[in-house]
Amino acid sequence: MRGHHRGFTLLEIMVVVAIVALATASVTLALRDDSGTRLEREAMRLTALIESARAQSRTSGLPVVWRPRPNGFEFIGLPTPREGNRPAGVSDGPQHWLNEDTAAQVLQPPGATGLVLGPEPLIPAQRVVIGLGERRLVLASDGLGPFAVVNEP
Repeated sequence: MRGHHRGFTLLEIMVVVAIVALATASVTLALRDDSGTRLEREAMRLTALIESARAQSRTSGLPVVWRPRPNGFEFIGLPTPREGNRPAGVSDGPQHWLNEDTAAQVLQPPGATGLVLGPEPLIPAQRVVIGLGERRLVLASDGLGPFAVVNEP
């Protein structure tokens, strides 16, 4: 008669290790940095609004300037709204950030206080940094292409 086996089989140990690995992975994904997600959302919203204002500037032939403000930003120079003439979400005057702690600063051209968005199809290269807490993202355009989030060295 054989004695009782003490310990675990290799299969049992492998199943437990797999369960622990899956639990660790799910917790890691669930605890993603919330400020990073909020900043990415702000960046996506701002690039869409800037590109909409840039298109509106080209269509109307009027210069449009985006300028950061202490609690948000503003578009200056958009034509008066007519039926279906202005893109959704783009309004002349102050707008607030989605997160009140967000801040922005124009990096390029040096010394500029805002981004000139047209009406010419080719504009100077421009960069703006937006930040939330310790996180920073840079939105840039080479002047021909659209504004997009870029990696800074």
